[in-house]
Amino acid sequence: MNERLKGKKILITGASSGIGQFLAIHAAAEGAVPILTARSEDKLKLMSETIKSTFGISCPWYKADLSNDAEWKDTIDRICYEQGSVDALINNAGVAVFDYVADSNWQDIDRMVSVNVTSLFRATHQLLPHLLQNGEGHIVNIASQAGKMATPKSAVYAATKHAVLGFTNALRMEVEPLGLHVTSVNLGPVRTNFFKQADPSGNYEKAVDKMMLDPNKVARVVISRLFTKQREINLPSWMNSGSKVYAMAPSAVEKIMHKQFKKK
Repeated sequence: MNERLKGKKILITGASSGIGQFLAIHAAAEGAVPILTARSEDKLKLMSETIKSTFGISCPWYKADLSNDAEWKDTIDRICYEQGSVDALINNAGVAVFDYVADSNWQDIDRMVSVNVTSLFRATHQLLPHLLQNGEGHIVNIASQAGKMATPKSAVYAATKHAVLGFTNALRMEVEPLGLHVTSVNLGPVRTNFFKQADPSGNYEKAVDKMMLDPNKVARVVISRLFTKQREINLPSWMNSGSKVYAMAPSAVEKIMHKQFKKK
């Protein structure tokens, strides 16, 4: 059990599967109280019961569709009312549909922006006054290496992650002097059900299979850095090195990596 996390209330979005469920498990293992949100009531209930029986820690859960701003706002208000102060927020929920912009439908674009950007802004904006009043806390935003290096067929997804990175970096500078930590988590491909919607053909998942991250290991790293001063968590580190090279010489990298960029 980690004394730094013991008893801390940690709100986790997208907590019913993938990285989110492992974030909840590792938080509970360290003595924190995970507060779960996701769309699947059945999965949330099962997660809560599992954490209670395994760690003896109460695990509140709230069903919410983060693409519905009004519903998500009401859910956050309910969480604050019923749970009191929240010590940390992990904006983990995210969706993607990989397609060329010309072939995209507006419903997919709107949902990516709503879940990946608007819901993150909403949760942060509503919880920030509580965190500032406490004079401590941590906001962790799960971004992506796509926010640093966009590729074809992920224009909208990459744009949402660019927005998350910009928001995170500015927010960090605003609130660090006031005692709050803000961290972006920039990931390469992770072995979750994320790609079942992003690329139903399975072609991209097969192409990057050998470099896929383990969601359990990702979650363990994130939880281990909670309530510490951490600007970014970049996984895998070699991919972040590629992003830095791209930032310095984008035209050259796009030319050299043309085939790799087309894997989607």
